[in-house]
Amino acid sequence: MDRVIFHVDCNKFFASVECLHRPEIRDFPVAVCGSTEERHGIVLTANQIASSMGVKTAQPIWQAMQKCPDLITVAPNYPLYMRFSNLVHKICCEYTDKVESFGLDECWLDVSDNVSDFQQGELLAHSIRERIKEELGITVSIGVSWNKVFSKLGSDYKKPDAVTVFSRENYKQKVFPLDCRDLLYVGPATEKKLKSRGIFTIGDIAKAKPEELCSFLGKNGLLLYDFASGRENSPVKNACHKSDIKSVGNSVTAPRDLETLSDIKLTFTVLAETVARRLRDQGLKAEKVGISVRNSELETYVRQISLPFATASTNILVDKAMELFRLNEKEPFKIRSIGICAFNLSSFDKTVQFDLFGDVLRNEKNENLEKTVDVLKERFGGDCIKRASLLSDIKLTDFDPYENHRVHPEGWFKL
Repeated sequence: MDRVIFHVDCNKFFASVECLHRPEIRDFPVAVCGSTEERHGIVLTANQIASSMGVKTAQPIWQAMQKCPDLITVAPNYPLYMRFSNLVHKICCEYTDKVESFGLDECWLDVSDNVSDFQQGELLAHSIRERIKEELGITVSIGVSWNKVFSKLGSDYKKPDAVTVFSRENYKQKVFPLDCRDLLYVGPATEKKLKSRGIFTIGDIAKAKPEELCSFLGKNGLLLYDFASGRENSPVKNACHKSDIKSVGNSVTAPRDLETLSDIKLTFTVLAETVARRLRDQGLKAEKVGISVRNSELETYVRQISLPFATASTNILVDKAMELFRLNEKEPFKIRSIGICAFNLSSFDKTVQFDLFGDVLRNEKNENLEKTVDVLKERFGGDCIKRASLLSDIKLTDFDPYENHRVHPEGWFKL
């Protein structure tokens, strides 16, 4: 029997939570927007009223105001959204222990052990949808299918407050006519490549030859072929209980374009300090480090490199991040945002092979020094001690991702 997979998507999540907590604005067009001062001046979510007037997610605030002059803009309240996200997940975990997050407002459920077919699955989905609305005051849309990709398509198919079933019997009629951009991980660049070759719908992708897709999309061509044809069969991970940490990372959009290697290193240093501190908090070390870079044209790439030995030292993370950056960027450049991620994690007490030149021993001394700094910051606050280099450009380095990190959607692909 096919699995029965749900994708639960909270409708207009940030805006819905804000309107729930602020009844005085719920009957007006509302958008939760990032800070213009920090160059996050875009719409994160708009309520249904604003959406009906043309306000869209990722739209610049000034453009949204042109579409809707009476728009009420609200700064994001991530702790509040996290609390509601946890409440939604708590309800989902009462039905199955196979609940996998895909960001704050989305998750998959594998309810195969609870129902015998899609008809029962649809009834259960309606029960969960109604319960969330009654208990939390927000609505969700739920897609029901035999895999994660099609269930996510289902939750997007009909909104708000709805359940959509894509079964073996109906998916060719309902899924195949959808625009190719509706498929998971078909972004603007991939959409352009597909349509330039006459591939306009999800059905077109499913009917294409895999080798043809791979010829211009690389290995992602085969992945999208599997997605479109319903062959995706990855398991829904158990997220109702604490799972092993796979990676630790942070990113930031800079207050101005980063145009020198000094700018890049200063920003990487702030990010790496937080990443290294979080590793030490969990008793972990990293064996690889990755960076993400987005330029002023919003072009983004990700790169990774192995470390000479497992570490939780800020200095080594920064050095390797800079090495990656230099390999991929030449001056002049204009970088809008960068990120750093540590992965391939191992325990602090894992046996370490000392090297001939004493690098491992120096690394241990640096880690011990940084642990002492961690204690001071925990007791007296993050500003009690700083690297002198960070004082050279306070405007650029005056952010604390350890205390004020933003929560981003979780990616299908991990570094």
